[in-house]
Amino acid sequence: MKRAVIIVGHSRAGTFCEAIGEAYRTGAEAAGHHAQIFVTSKLAFDPILRGAYVEVQPREPDLEAAYSALRAADHIVLVFPLWLGTLPAILKGFLERILQPEIIEPAKTGQFVKVLAGRSARVVVTMGMPGWIYRWWFGAHALKMLRRNILEFMGVSPVRSTVIGSVEQIGPARRARWLAEMRRLGERLS
Repeated sequence: MKRAVIIVGHSRAGTFCEAIGEAYRTGAEAAGHHAQIFVTSKLAFDPILRGAYVEVQPREPDLEAAYSALRAADHIVLVFPLWLGTLPAILKGFLERILQPEIIEPAKTGQFVKVLAGRSARVVVTMGMPGWIYRWWFGAHALKMLRRNILEFMGVSPVRSTVIGSVEQIGPARRARWLAEMRRLGERLS
């Protein structure tokens, strides 16, 4: 049995992103894995890093629970909508807050510790534009930034991705197929 943590980075509850996270969790649990889901819209925390990496900002209980699940996980899933070409602010704030104590102290001595080494990840991005345009014309910059500058920097490897484009136009049948695909990925934790 492996452990997965699923983070849905959206400022609203009840979205397609949340349904994707739940489908992944359902698939993982059906295959005998342990999976926990954290939906940023349902967590009580300050998304602003007040100390700006100079001083440690204590984690609120919801962040502490998410951090504990992240540290125990073998596999990380991040699900978010593309907003203004990047992550929603609440997800960026969540990541800054949850990981900041582990970054600050080693960095003061010139070290960058791979605190998430040994874990794999799946990043799922939803967007209004067609996915191929995001990858080809826009270069999938948010995806590359999250992969290289956050996940791989912290030691996560491999990092796989799924882009779901034209999400407003795909209709119920296509959404059902995407949810079925997320359940299959959850079963394999890939």
